[in-house]
Amino acid sequence: MRNILIVGIGAGNPEHMTIQAINALNSADVLFIPTKGARKTELADVRREIVSRFVTNPNSRTVEFAVPERKTADRTYNQGVDQWHAAIAGIYEGLIGGELADNRTGAFLVWGDPMLYDSTIRIIERVKARDRVAFDYSVIAGITSLQALCAAHRIPLNLVGKPVEITTGRRLKESFPEKSETSVVMLDGQQAFSDINDPDAMIYWGAYLGTPAEITISGRLAEKSAEIAERRAKAREEMGWIMDIYLLRKGADFDEA
Repeated sequence: MRNILIVGIGAGNPEHMTIQAINALNSADVLFIPTKGARKTELADVRREIVSRFVTNPNSRTVEFAVPERKTADRTYNQGVDQWHAAIAGIYEGLIGGELADNRTGAFLVWGDPMLYDSTIRIIERVKARDRVAFDYSVIAGITSLQALCAAHRIPLNLVGKPVEITTGRRLKESFPEKSETSVVMLDGQQAFSDINDPDAMIYWGAYLGTPAEITISGRLAEKSAEIAERRAKAREEMGWIMDIYLLRKGADFDEA
């Protein structure tokens, strides 16, 4: 039976690779590298560098494949994502069935960690559910952008004895700061932090974490919100894409919950 490895490769720095991840890549016969268009060549370049630096298996080969863009017009967010995942599942099925012989191993190099706001596992499960190509799979954890963010700002993720929420920009106002004193926000194309009006809130923001283009800004949200929005827009224009994350916090260690 074919074997698939879903390998977390870290948040952009090749040195984020774990020994387990390196060993996994070296055990694979085929390494699958996604490309996302000319404006996001850096994402594929990091994967290529990882293969070049760490893969010593002379019998392995690399297969690159294009990832379709998610369509958003005339559909809800969930509909758009569902249809997008279905399209990618079709591509994965073709790759596994067409590029991988029986009893061979293929590896997908996944940005960050496959368990945190990444859909590779879900898509692989869709392929399995179609039951057109037989395979099993394993998942190798990676360093997340959340870990890279906290390390870059030299902050602990949580306040002492208090919980942390990981959410999206669309749902931020449902929880922060009334229900959660620490909220980590991912997938925020609308800069939802701009709508939070709390003079005591702090923000720790980062973009392109782990890469040479890394940007970090921190401070009181009321004082940094406009600066972050401006810096983010400029970076997106210059790079052609943006990958950012931020942590919002209110309160301090040993405050009463």
